[in-house]
Amino acid sequence: MKFIDKLLNISRKNKSLLCIGLDPDLDLMPDVDILAFNKAIIDSTYDLVCAYKPNLAFYEALGNKGLTVLQETIEYVPADVPVIGDAKRGDIGNTAKAYAKALFSTFGVDAATVSPYLGCDSIEPFIIYQDKGVFILCRTSNRGALDFQDLRSNDGLPLYEKVARKAREWNIYGNIGLVVGATYPEELKGIRSICPEMPLLIPGIGAQGGDLALAVGYGVDSQGEKAIINVSRKILYASKEKDFAQAARNTAEKIRNQINSYLVSLQKAE
Repeated sequence: MKFIDKLLNISRKNKSLLCIGLDPDLDLMPDVDILAFNKAIIDSTYDLVCAYKPNLAFYEALGNKGLTVLQETIEYVPADVPVIGDAKRGDIGNTAKAYAKALFSTFGVDAATVSPYLGCDSIEPFIIYQDKGVFILCRTSNRGALDFQDLRSNDGLPLYEKVARKAREWNIYGNIGLVVGATYPEELKGIRSICPEMPLLIPGIGAQGGDLALAVGYGVDSQGEKAIINVSRKILYASKEKDFAQAARNTAEKIRNQINSYLVSLQKAE
């Protein structure tokens, strides 16, 4: 099954645009094994999400043990819920080919995040996996995004908009999406207008302070879909006590319901 179909199927089944980032931070976690923590979060939230997004850095930092936990976590996610490997890979073609194989074949994720900085030949090894999703960093949620992504080219367009337009050109298999932070809602609105059919992965809600209502309103497509709104720390660390899994569920359900209430308001406005 293609990534986009898997995403839409579970999104409709769970009535959810919520993605949970599985980013285990030992300083914030309760006193529990990382794999057990991930499994408990998944068990308590899988009916509330449209995807899970493990960030590979948190697992790579733990060495071989961490990579084993990553693999076992991916395998534990229910088969109908897509997993987005947040790796932000970007390198020359031959290396990119190995990165793509690692993520899609070895770890078996359904989608991955990639950097566009090296151009088309660094992304092509990912997009040729036609059943996988490829999310290109476009307008990232961090403050430092301003350093480069706002720079203007000769035609007056900011770099992030050039990335969006290039991604649209490269989307020959229909498996490209964009990463656009909720912390930049006006840019999100503009990018959605440039790429009306693409899925958008939208981080920045919660700890980074993004506006959820604007992320929904500007991020969804004309059908109220294809926005993947990621929340990590706010859900994962809702409690540091033994009730962490239930607390995570309560927070995830609250956010899922908030998203859906904004969708209803959009529909009424139309």
